[in-house]
Amino acid sequence: MTEPADAAERRGRPAVVCYPVETLPQPDMAMLGRARETLRKVSETIVPPRDARTFEAPAGHFFRIVSIEGPQVGDLNLWNARDLSERFFSGKTRALHATHVTTGNRLWSTLPNLRPLATITHDTLGWYGFDADGGGVHDVIGTRCDPYTHRLLSGGDYHHCCHSNLTRALAAARNMDVRDAEMHVHDVLNVFMCTGFTKQTHQYFMKASPVRPGDFIEFFAEIDLLGALSACPGGDCGAEHSSDVAKCYPLKVEIFAPAEGALAGWRSPQRSAYPRTHGAS
Repeated sequence: MTEPADAAERRGRPAVVCYPVETLPQPDMAMLGRARETLRKVSETIVPPRDARTFEAPAGHFFRIVSIEGPQVGDLNLWNARDLSERFFSGKTRALHATHVTTGNRLWSTLPNLRPLATITHDTLGWYGFDADGGGVHDVIGTRCDPYTHRLLSGGDYHHCCHSNLTRALAAARNMDVRDAEMHVHDVLNVFMCTGFTKQTHQYFMKASPVRPGDFIEFFAEIDLLGALSACPGGDCGAEHSSDVAKCYPLKVEIFAPAEGALAGWRSPQRSAYPRTHGAS
């Protein structure tokens, strides 16, 4: 197509942030920081390589996803433990915060709820920032590797994609048929994954995760949560995912309780007060 005469002017219009967040409710990081100093571990779950496990994090508790043996990416789903229809909304989290999240950012829930499910309280990879390729860690861009895309691109079936892993884990935890459980599996927080968009073609890329044993990302559960974490079959995702070739490692989820009184005055956020009338008479 021939460029119009005013093409440069059109391209040169200023960028405007879609959602100014000055009025966005902010977590009390000082209170959470004080509570962190009192934490007591109450349980842990090991997530095997190329598989997933669920965990429960009651409101007011903290949970950590920990690298324990080698560089490994994890795909995280979160639900309201009492209502699976309320779940993590990666798209709105991306719009309100950024393509990659870290300490102080929150994981928001689906409409019509739109409230914080969890707040990130510590991130040992917070130093990474964005590299020369434009890559960052803990993205809310990618959807999760799944057997449908695998079949579309390769013609074969692979049952240890994160989508399938999360489906099996949820089905086992809630005694559901896998086909029913699958309908609750949703776009993920790609924990420890290093991703971005190529500068030339703007394609979603991944590169080897900078995570090392001992690194963790920590969250504060704003409501009663059911979580599921898949240890991605791509390992550190430095070469490929959905693979039996990549070197993969387990991940650990730890649940912590703060001392009694450490969260004095805190309460779980309420669902959105929007009346859901949508202008209809």
